[in-house]
Amino acid sequence: MDHNEAVLMSSAIPSPCYVLEESKLIRNLKLMERVQQESGAEIILALKGFSMWSSFSTVRQYLAGCTASSVWEAELAADTFGKEVHAYSPAYKASEMQRLLELCNHISFNSVTQLERFKEQAQKAGVSVGIRINPEQREAETELYDPSAPGSRLGIRAEQLEGVDLTGIDGFHIHNLCECDSFALERTLAAVEKRFGKYLHQLKWINLGGGHLMTRAGYDVDHLIAQLKRLKETYNVQVILEPGSAVAWQTGPLVCEVVDIVENQGKVLILDISATAHMPDVLEMPYRPVLTFKGENGGEAGEKTFTYRIGGNSCLAGDVIPGYSFSNEIEIGDRLLFQDMMHYTMVKTSFFNGVEHPSIGIIKDNGEFQLVRQFTYQDFKARLS
Repeated sequence: MDHNEAVLMSSAIPSPCYVLEESKLIRNLKLMERVQQESGAEIILALKGFSMWSSFSTVRQYLAGCTASSVWEAELAADTFGKEVHAYSPAYKASEMQRLLELCNHISFNSVTQLERFKEQAQKAGVSVGIRINPEQREAETELYDPSAPGSRLGIRAEQLEGVDLTGIDGFHIHNLCECDSFALERTLAAVEKRFGKYLHQLKWINLGGGHLMTRAGYDVDHLIAQLKRLKETYNVQVILEPGSAVAWQTGPLVCEVVDIVENQGKVLILDISATAHMPDVLEMPYRPVLTFKGENGGEAGEKTFTYRIGGNSCLAGDVIPGYSFSNEIEIGDRLLFQDMMHYTMVKTSFFNGVEHPSIGIIKDNGEFQLVRQFTYQDFKARLS
């Protein structure tokens, strides 16, 4: 058991708690620093995937800024990150445009209608204007996360640009990936060049969006760098990537404890966290996160001696993750770790059922634990009226 794991299992950390391991975050950021240096591309943080602003003093040392999907995310970027702010949304309201333009350096529009409505206002504000295009290249494994699925509302298809005045358009925003590899990017670029090639030489920048899971083990970083360099050199553009998951990939768990054990066609562990409230992608995607008990990762149901279903503490009947087995028997009061819970968890949490919201903490690079946020009844009440 290493130092961080010992801390995670100790009473020094309250349960439940999201815990960022700073050393692992820095490891990811250093890889991204290498990609930027060797490719000439710029990497910014997608706040929709990771908005833990208590870590931004570290993140801003490596990345060029943030990308926002709303005025509030842009406010957060400007307030806590303090570098470049880029924006994209499926649609902007006229009432929010002025504030957004005060905050942003780049803005991308999702439709020709939005472009024509706000382009002049953005240009007068000195903000670089782009449009999101749909390469119609399907790479995401789950349709819920596939921007290029048939009938998608995200991005402008090539046929919709025919006859459109693109004067003053600085960039294209392309996002069709979800936790994909560099070969998915290569296929996407081929689709973009096939469908939109006649426009690319007139651009100043191309934003390749997120979904580039470059910090996952086995990812071909050299191949990614080669793709980015080729794009940059061929079209003489600034290349931008905006990953969310890759920044916080494998950087810390959600710590929880067993509150009760229910028996009904097997044992169900009732935890002090909820899948639907605290890690909803587990049910939405769905996927089975790694669960650790006493340093051992759980196996499939029946693989090891003791098999359990995992139940959340909400009243939702389906707040259950099936099928984990362990060599050791689990008892009430034992501590469990759901691994890799920094991205697309805190940004999606809710106060459903009024269940206790996990605290947020950091194991600093020097090994010390810092509790940065605990939630109270007043936080729950403030969400309501």
